[in-house]
Amino acid sequence: MSMVDEPLYPIAILIDELKNEDIQLRLNSIRRLSTIARALGEERTRKELIPFLSENNDDDDEVLLAMAEELGVFIPYVGGVDYAHVLLPPLETLCTVEETCVRDKAVESLCRIGTQMKESDLVEWFIPLVKRLAAGEWFTARVSSCGLFHIAYPSATELLKAELRSIYSQLCQDDMPMVRRSAASNLGKFAATVEPNHLKTDIMSIFDELTQDDQDSVRLLAVEGCAALGQLLEPQDCVAHILPVIVNFSQDKSWRVRYMVANQLYELCEAVGPEPTRTDLVPAYVRLLRDNEAEVRIAAAGKVTKFCRILNPQISIQHILPCVKDLSSDSSQHVRSALASVIMGMAPVLGKDATIEQLLPIFLSLLKDEFPDVRLNIISKLDQVNQVIGIDLLSQSLLPAIVELAEDRHWRVRLAIIEYIPLLASQLGVRFFDDKLGALCMQWLEDKVFSIRDAAANNLKRLAEEFGPEWAMEHIIPQVLDKISNPHYLYRMTILHAISLLVPVMGPDITCHKLLPVVITASKDRVPNIKFNVAKVLQALIPIVNQSVSN
Repeated sequence: MSMVDEPLYPIAILIDELKNEDIQLRLNSIRRLSTIARALGEERTRKELIPFLSENNDDDDEVLLAMAEELGVFIPYVGGVDYAHVLLPPLETLCTVEETCVRDKAVESLCRIGTQMKESDLVEWFIPLVKRLAAGEWFTARVSSCGLFHIAYPSATELLKAELRSIYSQLCQDDMPMVRRSAASNLGKFAATVEPNHLKTDIMSIFDELTQDDQDSVRLLAVEGCAALGQLLEPQDCVAHILPVIVNFSQDKSWRVRYMVANQLYELCEAVGPEPTRTDLVPAYVRLLRDNEAEVRIAAAGKVTKFCRILNPQISIQHILPCVKDLSSDSSQHVRSALASVIMGMAPVLGKDATIEQLLPIFLSLLKDEFPDVRLNIISKLDQVNQVIGIDLLSQSLLPAIVELAEDRHWRVRLAIIEYIPLLASQLGVRFFDDKLGALCMQWLEDKVFSIRDAAANNLKRLAEEFGPEWAMEHIIPQVLDKISNPHYLYRMTILHAISLLVPVMGPDITCHKLLPVVITASKDRVPNIKFNVAKVLQALIPIVNQSVSN
Protein backbone atom coordinates (compact mmCIF):
# COMPACT_ATOMS: atom_id res chain seq x y z
CA MET A 1 0.00 0.00 0.00
CA SER A 2 1.39 3.41 -0.92
CA MET A 3 2.08 6.15 1.60
CA VAL A 4 -0.69 8.31 0.05
CA ASP A 5 -3.34 5.68 0.82
CA GLU A 6 -2.16 4.99 4.37
CA PRO A 7 -4.32 7.58 6.22
CA LEU A 8 -7.37 6.09 4.50
CA TYR A 9 -6.57 2.59 5.70
CA PRO A 10 -8.21 2.73 9.20
CA ILE A 11 -11.51 4.06 7.86
CA ALA A 12 -11.43 1.45 5.10
CA ILE A 13 -11.04 -1.32 7.71
CA LEU A 14 -13.86 0.16 9.77
CA ILE A 15 -16.23 0.34 6.81
CA ASP A 16 -15.35 -3.20 5.73
CA GLU A 17 -15.83 -4.61 9.23
CA LEU A 18 -19.02 -2.63 9.90
CA LYS A 19 -20.56 -4.18 6.81
CA ASN A 20 -19.28 -7.66 7.62
CA GLU A 21 -21.89 -10.36 8.21
CA ASP A 22 -20.08 -11.53 11.35
CA ILE A 23 -21.55 -9.56 14.27
CA GLN A 24 -18.37 -10.08 16.33
CA LEU A 25 -16.29 -8.28 13.70
CA ARG A 26 -18.80 -5.41 13.61
CA LEU A 27 -18.71 -5.20 17.42
CA ASN A 28 -14.89 -5.23 17.52
CA SER A 29 -14.87 -2.45 14.94
CA ILE A 30 -17.23 -0.26 17.02
CA ARG A 31 -15.21 -0.89 20.19
CA ARG A 32 -12.10 0.33 18.34
CA LEU A 33 -13.70 3.64 17.31
CA SER A 34 -11.40 5.66 19.58
CA THR A 35 -8.31 4.04 18.03
CA ILE A 36 -9.61 4.74 14.52
CA ALA A 37 -10.48 8.34 15.48
CA ARG A 38 -6.93 8.90 16.75
CA ALA A 39 -5.52 7.51 13.50
CA LEU A 40 -7.78 9.75 11.39
CA GLY A 41 -7.21 12.92 13.41
CA GLU A 42 -9.85 15.29 14.80
CA GLU A 43 -10.88 16.95 11.51
CA ARG A 44 -11.33 13.75 9.51
CA THR A 45 -13.18 12.18 12.49
CA ARG A 46 -15.66 15.08 12.38
CA LYS A 47 -16.02 15.13 8.60
CA GLU A 48 -15.88 11.43 7.73
CA LEU A 49 -16.24 9.09 10.73
CA ILE A 50 -19.19 10.75 12.52
CA PRO A 51 -21.28 11.22 9.31
CA PHE A 52 -20.56 7.59 8.43
CA LEU A 53 -21.81 6.48 11.87
CA SER A 54 -24.93 8.66 11.49
CA GLU A 55 -25.78 6.89 8.22
CA ASN A 56 -24.92 3.43 9.52
CA ASN A 57 -28.25 1.96 10.57
CA ASP A 58 -27.06 -1.45 11.76
CA ASP A 59 -29.94 -3.72 12.64
CA ASP A 60 -28.18 -5.48 15.50
CA ASP A 61 -28.97 -4.02 18.93
CA GLU A 62 -25.66 -5.15 20.44
CA VAL A 63 -23.71 -3.10 17.86
CA LEU A 64 -25.97 -0.07 18.36
CA LEU A 65 -25.58 -0.31 22.14
CA ALA A 66 -21.78 -0.38 21.82
CA MET A 67 -21.93 2.64 19.47
CA ALA A 68 -24.12 4.63 21.90
CA GLU A 69 -21.65 3.88 24.70
CA GLU A 70 -18.54 4.79 22.67
CA LEU A 71 -19.97 8.12 21.44
CA GLY A 72 -20.56 9.26 25.03
CA VAL A 73 -16.79 9.54 25.62
CA PHE A 74 -15.90 10.78 22.13
CA ILE A 75 -15.54 14.54 22.77
CA PRO A 76 -11.68 14.46 22.92
CA TYR A 77 -11.53 12.74 19.49
CA VAL A 78 -13.59 15.38 17.63
CA GLY A 79 -11.62 18.39 18.85
CA GLY A 80 -12.92 19.02 22.38
CA VAL A 81 -16.06 20.76 23.68
CA ASP A 82 -16.07 23.31 20.84
CA TYR A 83 -17.06 20.51 18.46
CA ALA A 84 -19.12 18.38 20.85
CA HIS A 85 -22.27 19.17 18.85
CA VAL A 86 -21.09 16.99 15.93
CA LEU A 87 -21.73 13.91 18.14
CA LEU A 88 -25.42 14.74 18.56
CA PRO A 89 -26.83 13.52 15.17
CA PRO A 90 -25.78 9.82 15.49
CA LEU A 91 -27.00 9.75 19.11
CA GLU A 92 -30.28 11.40 18.10
CA THR A 93 -30.84 8.56 15.63
CA LEU A 94 -30.06 5.99 18.35
CA CYS A 95 -32.65 7.67 20.63
CA THR A 96 -35.38 6.59 18.21
CA VAL A 97 -34.60 2.87 17.89
CA GLU A 98 -36.97 0.26 19.26
CA GLU A 99 -34.62 -1.49 21.71
CA THR A 100 -34.96 0.14 25.17
CA CYS A 101 -31.38 -0.49 26.37
CA VAL A 102 -29.96 1.21 23.22
CA ARG A 103 -32.18 4.27 23.76
CA ASP A 104 -31.27 4.45 27.45
CA LYS A 105 -27.55 4.31 26.66
CA ALA A 106 -27.95 6.98 23.94
CA VAL A 107 -29.78 9.26 26.41
CA GLU A 108 -27.05 8.63 29.01
CA SER A 109 -24.36 9.56 26.45
CA LEU A 110 -26.27 12.68 25.35
CA CYS A 111 -26.55 13.77 29.02
CA ARG A 112 -22.80 13.22 29.47
CA ILE A 113 -22.02 15.28 26.37
CA GLY A 114 -24.61 17.95 27.26
CA THR A 115 -23.06 18.57 30.69
CA GLN A 116 -19.74 19.41 28.98
CA MET A 117 -21.13 21.61 26.17
CA LYS A 118 -20.98 25.41 26.23
CA GLU A 119 -24.23 27.23 27.02
CA SER A 120 -24.37 28.82 23.56
CA ASP A 121 -23.93 25.40 21.93
CA LEU A 122 -26.65 23.91 24.14
CA VAL A 123 -29.07 26.60 22.94
CA GLU A 124 -28.00 26.24 19.31
CA TRP A 125 -27.76 22.44 19.06
CA PHE A 126 -28.95 20.53 22.16
CA ILE A 127 -32.31 22.23 22.83
CA PRO A 128 -33.47 21.89 19.19
CA LEU A 129 -32.55 18.16 19.42
CA VAL A 130 -34.73 17.78 22.55
CA LYS A 131 -37.62 19.56 20.83
CA ARG A 132 -37.30 17.37 17.73
CA LEU A 133 -37.33 14.19 19.81
CA ALA A 134 -40.29 15.43 21.91
CA ALA A 135 -42.25 16.06 18.70
CA GLY A 136 -41.19 12.73 17.17
CA GLU A 137 -43.84 10.79 15.29
CA TRP A 138 -42.71 7.48 16.75
CA PHE A 139 -43.17 7.11 20.55
CA THR A 140 -39.55 5.95 21.11
CA ALA A 141 -38.25 9.46 20.31
CA ARG A 142 -40.69 11.04 22.77
CA VAL A 143 -39.73 8.51 25.47
CA SER A 144 -36.02 9.40 25.02
CA SER A 145 -36.65 13.16 25.06
CA CYS A 146 -37.97 13.04 28.67
CA GLY A 147 -34.51 12.12 29.97
CA LEU A 148 -32.84 15.17 28.37
CA PHE A 149 -34.90 18.12 29.68
CA HIS A 150 -32.86 18.51 32.90
CA ILE A 151 -29.71 19.05 30.79
CA ALA A 152 -31.34 21.45 28.31
CA TYR A 153 -33.39 23.59 30.72
CA PRO A 154 -30.78 25.51 32.80
CA SER A 155 -29.08 27.04 29.69
CA ALA A 156 -32.30 28.06 27.92
CA THR A 157 -33.61 31.63 27.62
CA GLU A 158 -36.78 32.56 29.54
CA LEU A 159 -38.87 32.11 26.38
CA LEU A 160 -37.32 28.70 25.67
CA LYS A 161 -37.75 27.65 29.31
CA ALA A 162 -41.48 28.34 29.12
CA GLU A 163 -41.62 26.33 25.88
CA LEU A 164 -39.72 23.40 27.44
CA ARG A 165 -42.08 23.34 30.46
CA SER A 166 -45.06 23.35 28.09
CA ILE A 167 -43.57 20.52 25.98
CA TYR A 168 -42.91 18.44 29.13
CA SER A 169 -46.50 18.99 30.22
CA GLN A 170 -47.68 17.68 26.83
CA LEU A 171 -45.45 14.61 27.18
CA CYS A 172 -47.12 13.89 30.54
CA GLN A 173 -50.47 13.78 28.70
CA ASP A 174 -49.19 11.76 25.73
CA ASP A 175 -51.46 9.07 24.28
CA MET A 176 -48.80 6.42 24.78
CA PRO A 177 -48.40 5.11 28.39
CA MET A 178 -44.67 4.47 27.73
CA VAL A 179 -44.12 8.21 27.14
CA ARG A 180 -46.07 9.16 30.27
CA ARG A 181 -44.04 6.58 32.26
CA SER A 182 -40.79 8.13 31.04
CA ALA A 183 -42.07 11.62 31.87
CA ALA A 184 -43.08 10.47 35.37
CA SER A 185 -39.75 8.77 36.11
CA ASN A 186 -37.73 11.83 34.94
CA LEU A 187 -39.92 14.47 36.60
CA GLY A 188 -37.76 14.67 39.73
CA LYS A 189 -34.58 15.41 37.73
CA PHE A 190 -36.37 18.02 35.60
CA ALA A 191 -38.04 19.63 38.65
CA ALA A 192 -34.63 20.05 40.34
CA THR A 193 -33.59 22.46 37.54
CA VAL A 194 -36.82 24.50 37.47
CA GLU A 195 -37.11 27.85 39.32
CA PRO A 196 -39.07 27.74 42.63
CA ASN A 197 -41.96 29.93 41.38
CA HIS A 198 -42.53 27.66 38.35
CA LEU A 199 -42.03 24.58 40.52
CA LYS A 200 -45.16 25.39 42.56
CA THR A 201 -47.26 26.13 39.49
CA ASP A 202 -46.21 24.34 36.29
CA ILE A 203 -44.43 21.32 37.79
CA MET A 204 -47.04 20.68 40.48
CA SER A 205 -49.85 20.76 37.90
CA ILE A 206 -47.86 18.24 35.78
CA PHE A 207 -47.38 16.11 38.89
CA ASP A 208 -51.10 16.23 39.75
CA GLU A 209 -51.99 14.95 36.27
CA LEU A 210 -49.54 12.04 36.61
CA THR A 211 -50.93 11.05 40.02
CA GLN A 212 -54.39 10.70 38.49
CA ASP A 213 -53.26 8.74 35.43
CA ASP A 214 -55.46 5.78 34.53
CA GLN A 215 -52.39 3.52 34.12
CA ASP A 216 -51.03 2.11 37.40
CA SER A 217 -47.55 1.83 35.84
CA VAL A 218 -47.53 5.65 35.52
CA ARG A 219 -48.94 6.27 39.01
CA LEU A 220 -46.37 4.04 40.68
CA LEU A 221 -43.56 6.09 39.07
CA ALA A 222 -45.28 9.23 40.36
CA VAL A 223 -44.75 7.82 43.89
CA GLU A 224 -40.98 8.26 43.37
CA GLY A 225 -41.75 11.81 42.26
CA CYS A 226 -43.38 12.45 45.65
CA ALA A 227 -40.07 11.95 47.47
CA ALA A 228 -38.07 13.92 44.87
CA LEU A 229 -40.49 16.88 44.82
CA GLY A 230 -40.86 16.80 48.58
CA GLN A 231 -37.16 17.58 48.97
CA LEU A 232 -37.46 20.57 46.60
CA LEU A 233 -40.58 22.18 48.11
CA GLU A 234 -40.89 24.21 51.31
CA PRO A 235 -42.27 22.13 54.25
CA GLN A 236 -45.69 23.84 54.18
CA ASP A 237 -46.03 23.33 50.40
CA CYS A 238 -44.96 19.73 50.85
CA VAL A 239 -47.72 19.13 53.41
CA ALA A 240 -50.27 20.89 51.20
CA HIS A 241 -49.40 19.20 47.89
CA ILE A 242 -47.45 15.98 48.52
CA LEU A 243 -49.01 14.59 51.71
CA PRO A 244 -52.58 14.16 50.34
CA VAL A 245 -51.13 12.37 47.29
CA ILE A 246 -49.17 9.91 49.49
CA VAL A 247 -52.26 9.18 51.61
CA ASN A 248 -54.36 8.59 48.46
CA PHE A 249 -51.67 6.39 46.93
CA SER A 250 -51.58 4.25 50.11
CA GLN A 251 -55.21 3.37 49.33
CA ASP A 252 -54.77 3.07 45.55
CA LYS A 253 -56.79 0.34 43.84
CA SER A 254 -53.59 -1.09 42.30
CA TRP A 255 -51.43 -3.15 44.69
CA ARG A 256 -48.31 -2.18 42.69
CA VAL A 257 -48.85 1.50 43.57
CA ARG A 258 -49.41 0.61 47.24
CA TYR A 259 -46.27 -1.55 47.11
CA MET A 260 -44.28 1.43 45.81
CA VAL A 261 -45.63 3.64 48.63
CA ALA A 262 -44.64 1.00 51.20
CA ASN A 263 -41.17 0.76 49.65
CA GLN A 264 -40.64 4.54 49.56
CA LEU A 265 -42.42 5.41 52.81
CA TYR A 266 -39.32 6.29 54.83
CA GLU A 267 -38.12 8.72 52.13
CA LEU A 268 -41.66 10.17 51.92
CA CYS A 269 -41.68 10.69 55.71
CA GLU A 270 -38.40 12.59 55.47
CA ALA A 271 -39.96 14.79 52.78
CA VAL A 272 -43.07 15.80 54.80
CA GLY A 273 -41.43 16.07 58.24
CA PRO A 274 -42.11 14.50 61.68
CA GLU A 275 -45.45 16.11 62.63
CA PRO A 276 -47.41 15.21 59.45
CA THR A 277 -45.81 11.75 59.64
CA ARG A 278 -47.33 11.20 63.09
CA THR A 279 -50.78 12.54 62.21
CA ASP A 280 -51.28 11.40 58.60
CA LEU A 281 -48.70 8.80 57.62
CA VAL A 282 -48.99 6.50 60.66
CA PRO A 283 -52.59 5.54 59.73
CA ALA A 284 -51.48 5.11 56.10
CA TYR A 285 -48.57 2.87 57.18
CA VAL A 286 -50.85 0.77 59.42
CA ARG A 287 -53.13 0.22 56.40
CA LEU A 288 -50.14 -0.95 54.34
CA LEU A 289 -49.01 -3.34 57.11
CA ARG A 290 -52.52 -4.86 57.02
CA ASP A 291 -52.83 -4.81 53.21
CA ASN A 292 -54.55 -7.78 51.59
CA GLU A 293 -51.64 -8.24 49.13
CA ALA A 294 -48.61 -10.12 50.51
CA GLU A 295 -46.16 -8.11 48.35
CA VAL A 296 -47.35 -4.86 49.95
CA ARG A 297 -47.04 -6.34 53.45
CA ILE A 298 -43.50 -7.56 52.61
CA ALA A 299 -42.41 -4.05 51.56
CA ALA A 300 -44.11 -2.44 54.57
CA ALA A 301 -42.71 -5.01 57.05
CA GLY A 302 -39.17 -4.40 55.75
CA LYS A 303 -39.43 -0.71 56.71
CA VAL A 304 -40.91 -1.16 60.19
CA THR A 305 -37.73 -0.35 62.15
CA LYS A 306 -36.81 2.67 60.03
CA PHE A 307 -40.38 3.98 60.37
CA CYS A 308 -40.41 3.53 64.17
CA ARG A 309 -37.16 5.51 64.46
CA ILE A 310 -38.92 8.69 63.31
CA LEU A 311 -41.79 8.19 65.78
CA ASN A 312 -41.68 8.39 69.55
CA PRO A 313 -41.72 4.97 71.31
CA GLN A 314 -45.26 5.49 72.65
CA ILE A 315 -46.80 5.88 69.17
CA SER A 316 -44.80 2.87 67.93
CA ILE A 317 -46.08 0.71 70.80
CA GLN A 318 -49.65 1.94 70.40
CA HIS A 319 -50.04 1.78 66.60
CA ILE A 320 -47.22 -0.21 65.00
CA LEU A 321 -46.61 -3.07 67.49
CA PRO A 322 -50.12 -4.61 67.15
CA CYS A 323 -49.51 -4.86 63.38
CA VAL A 324 -46.06 -6.38 63.98
CA LYS A 325 -47.62 -9.06 66.20
CA ASP A 326 -50.07 -9.91 63.44
CA LEU A 327 -47.30 -10.02 60.82
CA SER A 328 -45.23 -12.43 62.94
CA SER A 329 -47.92 -15.04 62.31
CA ASP A 330 -48.71 -13.92 58.74
CA SER A 331 -49.82 -16.61 56.29
CA SER A 332 -46.98 -15.65 53.91
CA GLN A 333 -43.51 -16.91 54.89
CA HIS A 334 -41.95 -14.07 52.88
CA VAL A 335 -43.76 -11.47 55.02
CA ARG A 336 -42.48 -13.17 58.18
CA SER A 337 -38.98 -13.32 56.69
CA ALA A 338 -39.02 -9.59 55.82
CA LEU A 339 -40.20 -8.79 59.36
CA ALA A 340 -37.56 -11.06 60.93
CA SER A 341 -34.78 -9.28 59.01
CA VAL A 342 -35.56 -5.90 60.66
CA ILE A 343 -37.56 -6.53 63.86
CA MET A 344 -34.46 -6.91 66.07
CA GLY A 345 -33.62 -3.28 65.29
CA MET A 346 -36.84 -2.23 67.06
CA ALA A 347 -35.37 -3.18 70.45
CA PRO A 348 -33.11 -0.08 70.77
CA VAL A 349 -35.98 2.11 69.49
CA LEU A 350 -38.61 0.86 71.97
CA GLY A 351 -36.33 0.51 75.01
CA LYS A 352 -35.79 -2.27 77.56
CA ASP A 353 -39.26 -2.59 79.14
CA ALA A 354 -41.22 -2.64 75.87
CA THR A 355 -38.70 -5.07 74.36
CA ILE A 356 -39.09 -7.51 77.25
CA GLU A 357 -42.88 -7.25 77.39
CA GLN A 358 -43.79 -6.87 73.73
CA LEU A 359 -40.93 -7.91 71.44
CA LEU A 360 -39.42 -10.98 73.14
CA PRO A 361 -42.53 -13.14 72.59
CA ILE A 362 -42.48 -12.13 68.91
CA PHE A 363 -38.74 -13.00 68.64
CA LEU A 364 -39.43 -16.42 70.17
CA SER A 365 -42.28 -17.19 67.80
CA LEU A 366 -40.12 -16.19 64.81
CA LEU A 367 -37.19 -18.28 66.13
CA LYS A 368 -39.50 -21.30 66.05
CA ASP A 369 -40.89 -20.48 62.59
CA GLU A 370 -41.18 -23.43 60.20
CA PHE A 371 -39.46 -21.47 57.42
CA PRO A 372 -35.62 -21.53 57.78
CA ASP A 373 -35.04 -18.02 56.35
CA VAL A 374 -37.21 -16.52 59.10
CA ARG A 375 -35.14 -18.27 61.79
CA LEU A 376 -31.89 -17.25 60.09
CA ASN A 377 -32.88 -13.58 59.96
CA ILE A 378 -33.59 -13.54 63.69
CA ILE A 379 -30.36 -15.36 64.65
CA SER A 380 -28.14 -13.02 62.65
CA LYS A 381 -29.36 -9.91 64.53
CA LEU A 382 -29.43 -11.18 68.15
CA ASP A 383 -26.68 -8.79 69.25
CA GLN A 384 -29.04 -5.79 68.74
CA VAL A 385 -31.37 -7.22 71.41
CA ASN A 386 -28.52 -8.08 73.76
CA GLN A 387 -27.46 -4.40 73.83
CA VAL A 388 -30.93 -3.48 75.14
CA ILE A 389 -32.00 -6.26 77.54
CA GLY A 390 -28.65 -7.68 78.66
CA ILE A 391 -27.23 -11.17 78.44
CA ASP A 392 -29.04 -12.67 81.47
CA LEU A 393 -32.50 -12.08 80.06
CA LEU A 394 -31.38 -12.98 76.57
CA SER A 395 -29.96 -16.30 77.74
CA GLN A 396 -33.06 -17.15 79.79
CA SER A 397 -35.56 -16.32 77.08
CA LEU A 398 -33.82 -17.03 73.79
CA LEU A 399 -31.00 -19.49 74.53
CA PRO A 400 -33.21 -22.60 74.72
CA ALA A 401 -34.51 -21.76 71.25
CA ILE A 402 -30.94 -21.22 70.00
CA VAL A 403 -29.84 -24.61 71.35
CA GLU A 404 -32.82 -26.17 69.57
CA LEU A 405 -31.80 -24.47 66.32
CA ALA A 406 -28.27 -25.83 66.67
CA GLU A 407 -29.73 -29.20 65.68
CA ASP A 408 -32.03 -27.76 63.00
CA ARG A 409 -32.63 -29.99 59.98
CA HIS A 410 -31.64 -27.18 57.60
CA TRP A 411 -27.84 -26.96 57.54
CA ARG A 412 -27.84 -23.22 56.74
CA VAL A 413 -29.61 -22.55 60.04
CA ARG A 414 -27.04 -24.68 61.90
CA LEU A 415 -24.30 -22.75 60.07
CA ALA A 416 -25.75 -19.39 61.17
CA ILE A 417 -25.83 -20.59 64.78
CA ILE A 418 -22.17 -21.72 64.60
CA GLU A 419 -21.10 -18.34 63.21
CA TYR A 420 -22.94 -16.62 66.05
CA ILE A 421 -21.41 -18.83 68.81
CA PRO A 422 -18.13 -16.87 69.36
CA LEU A 423 -20.11 -13.62 69.79
CA LEU A 424 -22.53 -15.38 72.13
CA ALA A 425 -19.61 -16.90 74.02
CA SER A 426 -17.97 -13.52 74.58
CA GLN A 427 -21.29 -12.13 75.86
CA LEU A 428 -22.22 -15.12 78.06
CA GLY A 429 -18.85 -15.65 79.65
CA VAL A 430 -16.83 -18.82 80.04
CA ARG A 431 -18.83 -20.56 82.82
CA PHE A 432 -22.21 -20.15 81.14
CA PHE A 433 -20.71 -21.20 77.82
CA ASP A 434 -19.26 -24.42 79.25
CA ASP A 435 -22.61 -25.39 80.76
CA LYS A 436 -24.86 -24.72 77.80
CA LEU A 437 -22.95 -24.65 74.55
CA GLY A 438 -19.67 -26.53 74.98
CA ALA A 439 -21.07 -29.95 73.99
CA LEU A 440 -22.73 -28.50 70.90
CA CYS A 441 -19.42 -27.18 69.55
CA MET A 442 -17.96 -30.69 69.65
CA GLN A 443 -21.08 -32.26 68.20
CA TRP A 444 -20.81 -30.08 65.06
CA LEU A 445 -17.38 -31.57 64.24
CA GLU A 446 -19.20 -34.76 63.27
CA ASP A 447 -22.01 -33.16 61.25
CA LYS A 448 -23.04 -34.78 57.96
CA VAL A 449 -22.52 -31.51 56.01
CA PHE A 450 -18.94 -30.45 55.20
CA SER A 451 -19.68 -26.70 55.54
CA ILE A 452 -20.85 -27.30 59.11
CA ARG A 453 -17.76 -29.36 60.02
CA ASP A 454 -15.51 -26.69 58.45
CA ALA A 455 -17.30 -23.89 60.32
CA ALA A 456 -17.13 -25.93 63.55
CA ALA A 457 -13.31 -26.20 63.22
CA ASN A 458 -13.05 -22.43 62.69
CA ASN A 459 -15.41 -21.92 65.60
CA LEU A 460 -13.05 -23.83 67.95
CA LYS A 461 -10.17 -21.59 66.90
CA ARG A 462 -12.21 -18.43 67.59
CA LEU A 463 -13.29 -19.80 70.99
CA ALA A 464 -9.66 -20.60 71.90
CA GLU A 465 -8.76 -16.99 70.98
CA GLU A 466 -11.67 -15.68 73.08
CA PHE A 467 -11.08 -17.74 76.27
CA GLY A 468 -7.32 -18.34 75.99
CA PRO A 469 -4.99 -21.38 75.54
CA GLU A 470 -5.39 -22.62 79.14
CA TRP A 471 -9.18 -22.90 78.77
CA ALA A 472 -8.77 -24.51 75.35
CA MET A 473 -6.24 -27.02 76.77
CA GLU A 474 -8.81 -28.07 79.38
CA HIS A 475 -12.05 -27.97 77.37
CA ILE A 476 -11.25 -28.29 73.65
CA ILE A 477 -7.98 -30.15 73.04
CA PRO A 478 -8.76 -33.43 74.90
CA GLN A 479 -12.14 -33.79 73.17
CA VAL A 480 -10.73 -32.93 69.75
CA LEU A 481 -7.89 -35.43 70.10
CA ASP A 482 -10.32 -38.16 71.19
CA LYS A 483 -12.14 -37.81 67.88
CA ILE A 484 -9.04 -38.52 65.74
CA SER A 485 -9.84 -42.23 66.06
CA ASN A 486 -13.33 -41.82 64.54
CA PRO A 487 -13.99 -44.73 62.13
CA HIS A 488 -15.12 -42.37 59.35
CA TYR A 489 -12.17 -40.81 57.49
CA LEU A 490 -14.05 -37.54 56.70
CA TYR A 491 -14.43 -36.83 60.40
CA ARG A 492 -10.74 -37.62 60.98
CA MET A 493 -9.91 -35.07 58.25
CA THR A 494 -12.03 -32.45 60.06
CA ILE A 495 -10.05 -33.07 63.25
CA LEU A 496 -6.76 -32.58 61.35
CA HIS A 497 -8.13 -29.32 59.96
CA ALA A 498 -9.17 -28.23 63.48
CA ILE A 499 -5.64 -29.03 64.79
CA SER A 500 -4.01 -26.95 62.03
CA LEU A 501 -6.27 -23.99 62.99
CA LEU A 502 -5.67 -24.36 66.74
CA VAL A 503 -1.85 -24.58 66.48
CA PRO A 504 -1.17 -20.78 66.12
CA VAL A 505 -3.44 -20.07 69.12
CA MET A 506 -2.08 -22.81 71.40
CA GLY A 507 1.60 -21.93 71.04
CA PRO A 508 4.75 -24.09 70.53
CA ASP A 509 4.77 -26.02 73.85
CA ILE A 510 1.26 -27.48 73.62
CA THR A 511 1.76 -28.05 69.89
CA CYS A 512 4.94 -30.10 70.39
CA HIS A 513 3.74 -32.10 73.40
CA LYS A 514 0.06 -32.65 72.59
CA LEU A 515 -0.80 -31.96 68.96
CA LEU A 516 2.28 -33.05 66.98
CA PRO A 517 2.27 -36.70 68.23
CA VAL A 518 -1.39 -37.06 67.12
CA VAL A 519 -0.59 -35.69 63.66
CA ILE A 520 2.41 -38.01 63.29
CA THR A 521 0.27 -41.00 64.30
CA ALA A 522 -2.32 -39.95 61.68
CA SER A 523 0.42 -40.11 59.00
CA LYS A 524 0.19 -43.91 59.27
CA ASP A 525 -3.56 -43.82 58.45
CA ARG A 526 -4.69 -46.33 55.82
CA VAL A 527 -6.66 -43.63 53.86
CA PRO A 528 -4.50 -41.72 51.32
CA ASN A 529 -6.56 -38.54 51.77
CA ILE A 530 -5.69 -38.48 55.47
CA LYS A 531 -1.96 -38.84 54.71
CA PHE A 532 -2.20 -36.02 52.18
CA ASN A 533 -3.88 -33.78 54.78
CA VAL A 534 -1.29 -34.74 57.40
CA ALA A 535 1.37 -33.40 55.00
CA LYS A 536 -0.54 -30.09 54.75
CA VAL A 537 -0.92 -29.88 58.54
CA LEU A 538 2.80 -30.60 59.08
CA GLN A 539 3.62 -27.75 56.70
CA ALA A 540 1.56 -25.41 58.94
CA LEU A 541 3.26 -26.83 62.05
CA ILE A 542 6.86 -26.31 60.87
CA PRO A 543 7.16 -22.58 61.82
CA ILE A 544 5.63 -23.26 65.28
CA VAL A 545 7.82 -26.34 65.97
CA ASN A 546 10.95 -24.51 64.75
CA GLN A 547 10.17 -21.73 67.19
CA SER A 548 9.93 -24.29 70.02
CA VAL A 549 13.24 -25.93 69.05
CA SER A 550 15.05 -22.59 68.85
CA ASN A 551 13.74 -21.65 72.30
